[in-house]
Amino acid sequence: MNRILIAEDEPRIAAFIEKGLRSHGFITAVASDAHSATNMALSSGFDLMILDLGLPGKDGLDVLEEIRGQGENFPVIILTARDDIKDKVAGFEGGADDYVTKPFRFEELLLRVKARLRHSGSSQTMEEIVLKVGDVVLDLRSRKVKVGQNTIELPAREFTLAETFFRHPGQVLSREQLLDRVWGYDYDPCSNIVDVYVGYLRKKLGSDLIETVRGMGYRLRN
Repeated sequence: MNRILIAEDEPRIAAFIEKGLRSHGFITAVASDAHSATNMALSSGFDLMILDLGLPGKDGLDVLEEIRGQGENFPVIILTARDDIKDKVAGFEGGADDYVTKPFRFEELLLRVKARLRHSGSSQTMEEIVLKVGDVVLDLRSRKVKVGQNTIELPAREFTLAETFFRHPGQVLSREQLLDRVWGYDYDPCSNIVDVYVGYLRKKLGSDLIETVRGMGYRLRN
């Protein structure tokens, strides 16, 4: 399994990212300040780092410069509220592999994490790339779904919702969990968007595939 270091000082955002990555099979650790981020990056054998630039103690760009100077070449994705082009240029010139601005959606961050791990050679195994329940197969590499002999292309949000279910077959997932993992930490918890998108998946993947568990949420039949 790939190990990811999350260098983020905002507890709510760090917990949101960590929960999402763990639900997709990654091993995670969190560093809440620049000193810890630097030490952990240099000593703990991570496959990828998600780096906030506004860390206590030292600017994230200085952390990046230090770990690159020590020869660490694992992918680094900057995740920051700084959206000025000068900051982006400085990040890439300092050795970052990608740059994501806040506010962000977890599904986008996840796609970038997977892309960087594939590019670096730390890709997932075939077992993790293809998820199958019944006659429905999700190919995480091509982002396509096969239902029997038919291939379906799902919009990004629907695919991420389907992937969340397929990684937890037989497990009841609450609406709050699905909102958190698919739509992001800043989404309205009172929205009925989960129910709407579950309806979309039922129409495309099979009406009996996702079961409603009254008062609790949804469960993928396995």
